[in-house]
Amino acid sequence: MIPAVQQSNITILSISLILIISILAVKFSAKVNSPSLVFFIGIGMIFGSETVHLFHFDDPSAAQLIGMLALVVILFDGGMQTNWQSLRPHAVPALSLATIGVLLTTIVMGLVAKLLFPFSWPEALLLGALVGSTDAAAVFAMLKGKDVSNKITYTLEGESGVNDPMAVFLTTSLITVVTNETPNSLSFIGDFIWQMGGAIVFGFIIGKLGSKGLHRMALSASGLYPLLALAFALFAYSFGSLLQTSGLLTVYIAAIVIGSHPLRQRYTILRFNEGLSWIAQIGMFVLLGMFVIPSDLFSFSIIAKGLLLSFTLILIARPIATNIAVIRMDFNWKERCFISWAGLRGAVPIVLALFPMLAQIEHSQLYFNLIFFIVLTSSMIQGTSLPWLGRKLDLSKNSK
Repeated sequence: MIPAVQQSNITILSISLILIISILAVKFSAKVNSPSLVFFIGIGMIFGSETVHLFHFDDPSAAQLIGMLALVVILFDGGMQTNWQSLRPHAVPALSLATIGVLLTTIVMGLVAKLLFPFSWPEALLLGALVGSTDAAAVFAMLKGKDVSNKITYTLEGESGVNDPMAVFLTTSLITVVTNETPNSLSFIGDFIWQMGGAIVFGFIIGKLGSKGLHRMALSASGLYPLLALAFALFAYSFGSLLQTSGLLTVYIAAIVIGSHPLRQRYTILRFNEGLSWIAQIGMFVLLGMFVIPSDLFSFSIIAKGLLLSFTLILIARPIATNIAVIRMDFNWKERCFISWAGLRGAVPIVLALFPMLAQIEHSQLYFNLIFFIVLTSSMIQGTSLPWLGRKLDLSKNSK
C-alpha cells in the first residue's frame, strides 16, 4: 500500500479509538461524579508526543483556532437550551459575577502571583486574568440533570455564558501593557463598554434574523436546518469579533434569542447541537492535552506553586469575588457557598493562556502550564465534590 495512504488509515483508526475511549470516559466520569474534561485531557496526553507518539501537536495558533470554534459550538448549544424567561430574573447577579467577580478574582490571584514569581504587576495580574472566568462547558455539563434550585442554576449558567468578555478584555489589555505599549485608561474603558454593549446588540439582531430564517425558510431536507443554525452561530462569532466586540458573547446572546422563538425542526436542531457540542468538547480537550508537555506540567515547581494558586483560587479568590459580587442580593449563605464552589474552570482559561504565546511575551510557557494545572485541579476538586455539596447544603429545587 502507498505509505501516505497507510498513514492516513492509521490516523483515522487512532481518531476512532480516541472517540470510543472518550465516550466511555463520559460514562465513567458520570459514575464517579468527575468532570469529563479531566479524562479528555488525559487521553490527549496519552496519545500526544511524549507518550505513545501517535500525534505531534505544538501549534498555538491552531490550538487557539480549534479552541474558539469549539467554544462557539458549546455556547450556542447552551444558549439555545437556556430559557430567557427563566434566566431574566437572575440576570443581575449573573452579570455582577461575570464582571465584578472576574475583576476581583484577577486582583486576588494577581497579588498571590506577585508573591510567588518575579513578575511585574502587569505580568502578575495577567496570570489572574487568565484564570478569572468560569467555563461554560464545565458549568453546563455539571449542572445538567442535577437537582439544584433554578435560582442557582440560572445564575451560574448566566455567569459562565457572559463572563468571557471580561476575561478576554482583561487578558488582552494586560498583554498590551506587558508588551510595553502605551496604555490609555479611557480607551480601555471605552473598549470594554463597546465589547459588552456591541456584543449584546449584534447578538440580539443576529438572533432575531436567525430565528426568522429558521422559522420561515422552507428547506428541502430537515437535516439542513441544524446546518443553517450552525452557520448563524459561526457568523455571529466572526461578525462580532471583526467589529471588535466579544464574539463569544455575541454567539451566546444570539443563541438565547433564537432558542426563545418558534423554529422549524427545533428538536432536530437541538439534538444536532448536543451531538456537535460533545464532539467539540472531546476534540478541544484532547487536542489541548496533546499540546501540553506532561514532563513540564508535572514538574515540582509547577505542582507546588500550581497547588498554592489552585487553593487560593478555590478557597480565597472565588469566595471573596462571589460574596462581594452578590452582596445585598437575595442569596443566603448556603447559596453563596454553592455558587462559590461551582466556579469551575475549563477550556476558556486554557484557550486564553494561548494568547501570551501568540503575543510572544516572556513567561508565556509558564503561564500556560500554571493555568493548565489550575484547571485540572479545579475540575477534580470542585467538580467531583459539587453534587455532594449540593446535597449537604440542601439546595434542591424542592427545598425552601
